[in-house]
Amino acid sequence: MSRIFFAHVIVQELDKLSGTDAAWVYLKLGYNHILPMGLDHILFVLSLFMLSPKLKPLLWQATAFTIAHSITLGLAMYHIISPPANIVEPVIALSILYVSLENIFSPRLKVSRIGIVFLFGLVHGMGFAGALGKLGLPQNSYLLSLVMFNLGVELGQLTIILSAYFLLGKWFGNKPYYRKRIVIPVSAVIAVISAIWTVQRILL
Repeated sequence: MSRIFFAHVIVQELDKLSGTDAAWVYLKLGYNHILPMGLDHILFVLSLFMLSPKLKPLLWQATAFTIAHSITLGLAMYHIISPPANIVEPVIALSILYVSLENIFSPRLKVSRIGIVFLFGLVHGMGFAGALGKLGLPQNSYLLSLVMFNLGVELGQLTIILSAYFLLGKWFGNKPYYRKRIVIPVSAVIAVISAIWTVQRILL
């Protein structure tokens, strides 16, 4: 009850702000939902990066993910769909597990992954909506704040992608040992973490 009350107080305070000020607040909230708070989304984006560290295929995957989660985030926040968190959260964990295992067992990036990423993006968008729904949106700038929150999420994801590329992909992506010594071990760690999350979220 206290969290709900606190969320309503925040929204009431944001309603007093101008549209520009509220938009800036939600941009930061969206970014913070990824960095540093969204460890599951961070691992998902890193899993996408690992198999093919080149920017072009990664940006195609990121674009599919962005379009998908923007759709479900908008639909959920306008109450067109009402996805249950007890289903959405385990599926998000399963999506990370699936991509990390594909990294281990698939020697190269398949075209079909874009479609899979799109489907998982739909689920992740429901997760974003669940987090945003707990806070709420100011009624006087509802759409603008929603768009800015989503933009903040995208900036957070872009930060992860560029950081991974310049710290890892640019220097090691073309090395003959990249898959054996980097992709498989890192993906295995992510797979273990996401498997634990899946079990925990199903049991909770």
